[in-house]
Amino acid sequence: MDQALNILVARLLAHRFIPRRDPLARRALIDETFRASLDHRLEECGLLLLENPYAEHIAVGLKPEMEEWVFGEGDNWLSNNMGLPRDAIALLVVVWALIILPKRERQIARAERSGDTQSDMFGAEKPIAHGEEMAPGVPEDAIYADFGKKLGGKARFSMNLGQLAKLGFVIRRNKLIHEGPLLDLMIDYARLAPRIIEGALGEVLQLSGTQIAVEPVTEDLLDAINDD
Repeated sequence: MDQALNILVARLLAHRFIPRRDPLARRALIDETFRASLDHRLEECGLLLLENPYAEHIAVGLKPEMEEWVFGEGDNWLSNNMGLPRDAIALLVVVWALIILPKRERQIARAERSGDTQSDMFGAEKPIAHGEEMAPGVPEDAIYADFGKKLGGKARFSMNLGQLAKLGFVIRRNKLIHEGPLLDLMIDYARLAPRIIEGALGEVLQLSGTQIAVEPVTEDLLDAINDD
């Protein structure tokens, strides 16, 4: 087990995420003993496993109690360890709201109809609604039309979008923005979704029939982003 555990941890740290269908990833999700050893190994380093039954990948993140030690405090506090400026984080939240929220609503509805649950503490071997609830792409031009000026203009928007793609949050294809491997893992859905759905973020954006409330990111919202 030790060798398999070492390989999995090394791959997670080196690649930042691995597909859920990977044999070692599946083992971590369905083998209770292996998962306990993985959690212990990561905890010793101040890390935790990031996974949810709806995501296609797994990753590692920083334990909450380690954030102050890693990111500093007061004026020195860093919003993330990926080098993202504030306007890029704001764009990330906007994209997450447009892609993940509608997809999750469909996934939850489908899971309830089929009787799927999330009671298994290790999650399912395959993500819920695997392959059937793929989020449609969001037009880059539409997001820029609504938020471009607030996010620094065309040059900043394009640069930040490219950085999000490079980090694995999004995939850009034919002027459409698609969900990347980390988009559904690195943001705390339980904390951020209610603020968006209940209108706590301000303006209501309507795009492709989806109404979501979004505004520039605040310090409080930055806390909802899991840093790897």
